[in-house]
Amino acid sequence: MRVLAAVDKFRGTATALEVAHAIANACWTTGHECVELPLADGGEGTLAALGGANQTLRVEGPLGAPVDVPWRLHRGTAVIEMALASGLQLVGGAEHNDPIAASTVGTGQVIDAALNLGAERIIVCLGGSATTDGGLGAVNAISTPARMKRVEVVVACDVETSFVDAAEVFAPQKGASAAQVKFLRNRLLSTAELYERRFGVDVTKIPGGGAAGGLAGGLFALGASLVPGFDVVAEELHFHEALGSCDVVITGEGRLDSTSFDGKVVGAVAEYAKRSKKPVVAICGDVDSSAKTFSAEHQLQAVSLLQRFGDAAFSATMQSIERAAAHWLTNRDT
Repeated sequence: MRVLAAVDKFRGTATALEVAHAIANACWTTGHECVELPLADGGEGTLAALGGANQTLRVEGPLGAPVDVPWRLHRGTAVIEMALASGLQLVGGAEHNDPIAASTVGTGQVIDAALNLGAERIIVCLGGSATTDGGLGAVNAISTPARMKRVEVVVACDVETSFVDAAEVFAPQKGASAAQVKFLRNRLLSTAELYERRFGVDVTKIPGGGAAGGLAGGLFALGASLVPGFDVVAEELHFHEALGSCDVVITGEGRLDSTSFDGKVVGAVAEYAKRSKKPVVAICGDVDSSAKTFSAEHQLQAVSLLQRFGDAAFSATMQSIERAAAHWLTNRDT
């Protein structure tokens, strides 16, 4: 058989590339061909899935301290993970964040660098931001915003939250108090008015404009397209062609639950495999009971490494993935 290993990372344990390698080892040892396809959903891990960094730029971090941002520029396409420039992880989490001061300036500086180096296509991956500045920091950091109209800018965005609602929906996760949420909402309203005056775009009407604290809306005002993150990655890595040429699919992630079927890798892979009538299994570190109904709807068989191997699922993750994949490949028809 020809097996497609279309997998996400196991957060904190293994990269998507490592997981795909483990599945490939299982395929070779059981006499099957394997196509390794590490994937991501447009957030954390997307840069790695699309080839990894080959550039580094020192920029202004979310609270002003300098950070060195890895990013990619290859054959005219730039890949930028905003969390690496303006992410909550950079300030040590919500408890150390200043939700009012946090800015997307650094993300804009990386975009500006990509434009200066001649990028013809820019993919901006959202998720994990420290900010609710409506993207104004990024917009102001782009030296000539009109240049954004001359290139294709794709924003990987998986939420439907509106621009102004970003304050209530996301700011509390970034450390904002109730009073700060009210302030941020009013500030987003003012920023939306500014964008409409400056660029002639009403960002409050755009589904998903509130992603990354409104960065999606700010980039949309400059001409960017908002696209579901998995779709961006799938197009870049030719997922649909790989799916069409395989017999079975093995996917996986660290923890399978109901959210896995809401724009995430496993849910999307399962959905497309179902449409293509390809058998699919998800090998996961753990499987939550909330995933049961969704798995049945997607005709997805789920394997919990924790249930099958106990503590070895964490102490020997790669070996556990390989053993689980080999067992499924050997016994799937029995």
